[in-house]
Amino acid sequence: MAQTQLYLVRHGEQDPASGHAPEGGLSRLGRVQADRLGRRLRAVPFSAIHHSPLARAAQTADIVAGHLPGVPRHRCDLVADRTPVPSAEHRDRYPGRWHDWLDGVPADERDEEAVALRAAVEHLGVTGAEDRRELLITHNFVIGWFVRHVLDAPEWRWIGLNQANCGITVVRWDADRPPALVSFNDTGHL
Repeated sequence: MAQTQLYLVRHGEQDPASGHAPEGGLSRLGRVQADRLGRRLRAVPFSAIHHSPLARAAQTADIVAGHLPGVPRHRCDLVADRTPVPSAEHRDRYPGRWHDWLDGVPADERDEEAVALRAAVEHLGVTGAEDRRELLITHNFVIGWFVRHVLDAPEWRWIGLNQANCGITVVRWDADRPPALVSFNDTGHL
């Protein structure tokens, strides 16, 4: 029975001086968090490290990879920073209290109907002939969407699932069972 485990990690703390700009890298604390994360994960037999294109995720991946020699890593648009928002015709799927906030999501972060996030789950959350463990260094809402998916929760339920910087969430797919949440926001290493 083949199994896939995805380790979902939010990047280390971004340098506050960057104002959350896409090119903003890690703060000093963010680099410490990434180093502690790498130490925590060094015994896990990962087959790959996928990281978001944003600098804070790429820098986190660089530091973590120093503890995981030989594990290939690459930039992965599937785990880019995005916010799932409903289309106008499906707005009623989200509680009204969130509509104003969702309307304010910047255009470059909007993932209408979660098309890109659904593709990420479909591509990464599958089993093959062999077991695999992969590390995804990504962003809070991406992790929330994966967790919402494996719990089969309502579409809007990713809202409020807050992941700490360099916290570890593990989700699992088995060939003959529904996906499962193994752990959420583990920060014991921090």
